[in-house]
Amino acid sequence: MKNHLSIIIPAKNEAPALEKLLPALAAEYPDAELIVVDDGSDDNSAAICQTNNVRHIRHPYSKGNGAAIKTGARAAKGEVLVFMDGDGQHNPADIKQLLEKLHAGFDMVIGSRNAAGHASRARRLANAIYNWLASRISGHRINDLTSGFRAARAACFREFLALLPNGFSYPTTSTMAFLRAGYSVGFVPVTVANREGKSHIRPLKDGIRFFLIIFKVGTLYSPLKIFLPISLVFFLFGIGYYFYTFITAHQFTNMGALLLSIAVIVFLIGLVSEQITALMYKK
Repeated sequence: MKNHLSIIIPAKNEAPALEKLLPALAAEYPDAELIVVDDGSDDNSAAICQTNNVRHIRHPYSKGNGAAIKTGARAAKGEVLVFMDGDGQHNPADIKQLLEKLHAGFDMVIGSRNAAGHASRARRLANAIYNWLASRISGHRINDLTSGFRAARAACFREFLALLPNGFSYPTTSTMAFLRAGYSVGFVPVTVANREGKSHIRPLKDGIRFFLIIFKVGTLYSPLKIFLPISLVFFLFGIGYYFYTFITAHQFTNMGALLLSIAVIVFLIGLVSEQITALMYKK
């Protein structure tokens, strides 16, 4: 395990949870490299890391969960990276399951939460929609697109650091990027406890952000699968409107021309986006 495994924990004002989590991780994986990326905390997280002999990397100000993940991935020395939240939701004992499946031939393994593992009914519904959409777009069954508890081969994960956002949607981005690049992604069921302290999720702002994730899922994997149906809808409306005006007024109206033009433009945007996406994943 020595020089092989790095466990990365992004944290912002999670001192109470870290007091319990870090000793448990050290006892379970004494030879692993433990890294806490402190995203601008103003509590005693640094002192807790020092007490537990854990590597502490601090951002001078809050940059976001994804930024903390990228900082940890760049600094880690292990060949395998494990990412887990610092709020006490993830059980260190479940890391073993992730690693076993990873060593069975996968490049990334994600801890899949059950229905009780989501904070609210709204988030459970949102994640169900994400999982369904991502599965349809990618052609792979995705059990939990947004879980932050995962293990990945370091060399593979670092290929996509430039694609990862600084905010909370890094799990979505990394999952779709791995699948798009042809890497093997697996899932194992894990238990999730109630978080300690106050959540950093803001319902209104993050509700809009989660809605945008739906479009990001498609554009990360295959933009045409998003733009083509939209283009087809405008095309059908354009053709339908043309026949309606031709029968009733015997003319081709500006609205019919506009709808058909939008259909062509949206299709071309999707086609160009598809080529750009292919270049993004080219080594």
